[in-house]
Amino acid sequence: MQVRPADAGEIDHLARLWHDVWHESHAPLAPPELVRLRTLSSFRDRLAVVLPNACVVGPAGAPLGFCAIKGDELYQLFVSPEAHGSGVAMALITDAEARLAARGVDLAWLACAVGNNRAARFYEKSGWSLAGTFVMLSETSNGPFPVEHWRFEKRLTHST
Repeated sequence: MQVRPADAGEIDHLARLWHDVWHESHAPLAPPELVRLRTLSSFRDRLAVVLPNACVVGPAGAPLGFCAIKGDELYQLFVSPEAHGSGVAMALITDAEARLAARGVDLAWLACAVGNNRAARFYEKSGWSLAGTFVMLSETSNGPFPVEHWRFEKRLTHST
């Protein structure tokens, strides 16, 4: 399965995927005020910032999933429902771990919405460990919004 860098020309398709999957998987777990702020344009704006650090599986115009890294964080990982169980998520997380390790990151982390049990099982299956809960300031058009998350961590191996 090929993982490739995200292309600026597909930002609208990726924003739609992120928006739709977030609303399906996260909105039921999030405070209503945050859900209202998670518009399609808000996902597009956030994606524009991380696009240079995002990778995609699927053809341009029809992405199946994407993953973005930021600092030592696996920042976002979203896969369309039709690609669940196909290996897309595993390909993306493996690629993100390799990119983080190449940056010299020893201990990577990610935030998972409290209650997103499907994602938590996937992270654990992928070798990530639940390190606890924390309040993360989620980015919104109205400024930072505090949301409780699970913190997963993984020690990365550097190639020599």
